[in-house]
Amino acid sequence: MGQKLLLILASASLTTMAGGIVSPVLPEVVEQLRIDPVLAGNLVSMHCLTIALFSPLLGIWADKIGPVRVLVPSLILYALFGSAGALMPGFWSLLATRALLGAASGGIAAASLGLLGRMYEGEARSQAIAYASSTLTITGMIFPLLGGWVGSIQWQFAFYLYGLALPLGLLVFLAFAAGQPQQTDGLPTGISNQLGQALRHPAIWRLLLTISLASVVMYAVVIYAPLYLRETLGIGAPLNGVILASRAVGAAVVSALGAKRLAQSITLEGAIAMGFGLMAAMLVTIPLLRQFHWILLAALLFGVGFGVVLPNLYSALANLAPTELRSSVLAAGTGMGFLGQFLSPILLGQILGIGELAWFFYAAAGVAIISGFLLFVPVQMEGKGK
Repeated sequence: MGQKLLLILASASLTTMAGGIVSPVLPEVVEQLRIDPVLAGNLVSMHCLTIALFSPLLGIWADKIGPVRVLVPSLILYALFGSAGALMPGFWSLLATRALLGAASGGIAAASLGLLGRMYEGEARSQAIAYASSTLTITGMIFPLLGGWVGSIQWQFAFYLYGLALPLGLLVFLAFAAGQPQQTDGLPTGISNQLGQALRHPAIWRLLLTISLASVVMYAVVIYAPLYLRETLGIGAPLNGVILASRAVGAAVVSALGAKRLAQSITLEGAIAMGFGLMAAMLVTIPLLRQFHWILLAALLFGVGFGVVLPNLYSALANLAPTELRSSVLAAGTGMGFLGQFLSPILLGQILGIGELAWFFYAAAGVAIISGFLLFVPVQMEGKGK
């Protein structure tokens, strides 16, 4: 694994840091800034909305001027906006910094995926995307632990961790400055029309929708599974953390080592559908379990399913995207993924108002099954590959 790939993976991992750092210290922030608990959750989810909005726009810009010219400024702004949260005196000013952090994260996500799309082709690109998916999953587990540890000293210290993006931005600039092979001479004048046509392609739109639905299912488990397990089995925060970590471990290992091989052994669509099926099966199973070790195994297998789904969805999207628009199309995928995370509690959270918590798992399983079937809706599949 080369130096440039490591820098890209490190940069991409900061998108999971955006929310992961704040979650553990949210109670202290609410208490000291006297924030209404009803509004407090927006501090964690706001960046998902602005990532969803800005990733496609900055992906277009990355295609036009080169991904590095978007990535380096985004890393600098990420550090500034993220660290500024420690200095904010109240909810609305802090929310504004969270929104700006998400916009910078959108630039990081778009440029990082754009670089992977331009630096690699075919199976090498599929493997690089699998590494990225695995990295995001692992750091999604590490950053909350790091934020909680540093924030236990003083909650503001957790926000200063965003400053790590500054030296990373310098390293990215130095590594890619010589030659910058990822730059282009500019896109054709009709880039908006070309991108619009690409995104309206039924096969691409289907993949974007499927990415969003996969994120709805995954993020809903992260939010509501701990509530269910605490209410029904009395499982506290430490063991809930272990269960969520097992989900992340399963996803990380399979993303890096098994997702591409499974797609090669069957088909890309078949592998994705199989992953969704495994996710659905585990969601239906969890409410039936009453012993911790079985729940842990179910969470691990759910993560395995997600680890098969996500990298193969992005690989399929990269295969279909025109080369000159690859950053933009992959950024649209990132945006749809974060939009799914933002909408997850809005859509599936309604279940909590009409039934038992167990119903949530069945509803999420239904979304996973529908997502798997979407892949077999007949559409034109130009450029399909494994």
